[in-house]
Amino acid sequence: MTKEKKEERSVKQIIARYGGQESNLIAILQDVQNEFKYLSEDALTIIAEELGLSTAKVYSVATFYENFSLEAKGKHIIRICTGTACHVRKSQPIYDALRRDLGLTGKKRTSPDGLFTLETVACLGACGLAPVMTLDGEVHAKMTPDEALALLADVRAKEAETV
Repeated sequence: MTKEKKEERSVKQIIARYGGQESNLIAILQDVQNEFKYLSEDALTIIAEELGLSTAKVYSVATFYENFSLEAKGKHIIRICTGTACHVRKSQPIYDALRRDLGLTGKKRTSPDGLFTLETVACLGACGLAPVMTLDGEVHAKMTPDEALALLADVRAKEAETV
């Protein structure tokens, strides 16, 4: 079975769990994103067709909420806090160093190798530990650009061991 057919089958199964009801659109989008780590164009089209909605309607909901992603995410998710405490304590140089290291340009957030996605968040709720970043949900406090790059190097080394 092709990758596209598997995705279609999975998306239709998710929709079926919600009774194919339009009122469950957000829940369906959440489950599809949990399954595939993002919302593909194909998935949005299938959802629209199955719920009897326009693709534009489904797309508008998916782009309205910041938690939805239309871009494939990397295996490892890095979040940099840009809240006031972190900003004042220099989170921007950490973000800049990671973008350079990951080879990210423009609006691109996922490294070319698909290993990392770099995101910013308004607050991670750890202001006393600023500047803060998370790597796969694990909080790393009082970070510096060098410490952030060392974390990525560790992840890369572990990934290389598993190949």
